[in-house]
Amino acid sequence: MLRFLTAGESHGPSLVGILEGIPAGLSLSEDDVDRDLRRRQGGYGRSGRQVIEKDHVEFLGGVEHEKTTGGPVAMRIENRDWANQQKREKPVLTIPRPGHADLAGVAKYALDDMRTVLERASARETAMRVAVGAVCKRLLEELGVVVASQVIQIGDVATVSADLLDPITRARIETSQVRVADAAAEERFIERIDRARQERDTLGGIFEVQVLHVPIGLGSYVHWDRKLDGRLAQAVMSIQAIKGVEIGPGFENARMPGTQVHDAIVPGQDGPRRSTNRAGGLEGGVTNGQPVVVRGAMKPISTTLTPMPSVDVRTGEEALAQYQRSDICAVPAASVVAEAMVAFVIADACLEKFGGDSVGEICRRLRAELP
Repeated sequence: MLRFLTAGESHGPSLVGILEGIPAGLSLSEDDVDRDLRRRQGGYGRSGRQVIEKDHVEFLGGVEHEKTTGGPVAMRIENRDWANQQKREKPVLTIPRPGHADLAGVAKYALDDMRTVLERASARETAMRVAVGAVCKRLLEELGVVVASQVIQIGDVATVSADLLDPITRARIETSQVRVADAAAEERFIERIDRARQERDTLGGIFEVQVLHVPIGLGSYVHWDRKLDGRLAQAVMSIQAIKGVEIGPGFENARMPGTQVHDAIVPGQDGPRRSTNRAGGLEGGVTNGQPVVVRGAMKPISTTLTPMPSVDVRTGEEALAQYQRSDICAVPAASVVAEAMVAFVIADACLEKFGGDSVGEICRRLRAELP
């Protein structure tokens, strides 16, 4: 039902994207998208590029008078750093950076310059993903669904997951430099990032996305490629530097006996309900009415101030990878990108179940199915 495509390079003139399948009649302004673009650029430990870029979306199609038309939504984000890069000499890059796509990319596409690879493989591309996700979040808002995120670990420092059903908790996370609800945890996270900077190193971590007020029955247990947990895992894993995805506390559950993992079903005012949510809101690939919880593990940023050993592919000799401007830690930003990807998948699943050509039609179908 929904699909999107992004194009553009990290230091090219702009990023562009096309989102197809958004119904007509959705109220949508550039401010709705810019808000999430600003959130993506925040976070303690980011690089100096966030000072240069002031991301702003421009609608090129599919939106008229702040309403979607039913046609593909076309968007553009200018790369302000492009003008600076045009003034600089760019030597051919022949020393691959460990952890990046440099070496595999030039081998796959028979390229001579690894800069071609890094320009497209860069996480700068996620700015357009966030724009796409912001549109999907607006659609979900019309359906009463909320998508929110938090950071629960940076490096070897962890904190407990907060219940994002509480709007005060969500507001506190939005004011945090590391997207965490607890002030003491925020201080510990910032101290750990500062130490990594002093050690000329980088840090990864774990974020969590919660989808609240999700209709029951999204997804499918019938076909493998329609299972919603599989679709969510693929979407989050596709984000640059994400190396692990779990639904709820999936890896923790694997270490426990079943009687301590499975959510007991108890009577409720509106029918049977679950007393806990260790399944992360999904059973058999289908939403069960509980909040959907998706966690992603981000590896440390690959570009480090301490040069990593590598090989110059032009000479075959040992070399040190060249430092490119980079973040120390981008886990808070990654949580915002993950929100976008999760919102895209959930919006797609909602259209699959309640689909229509206009927002009003979809809302009527959703209300008809609510208990």
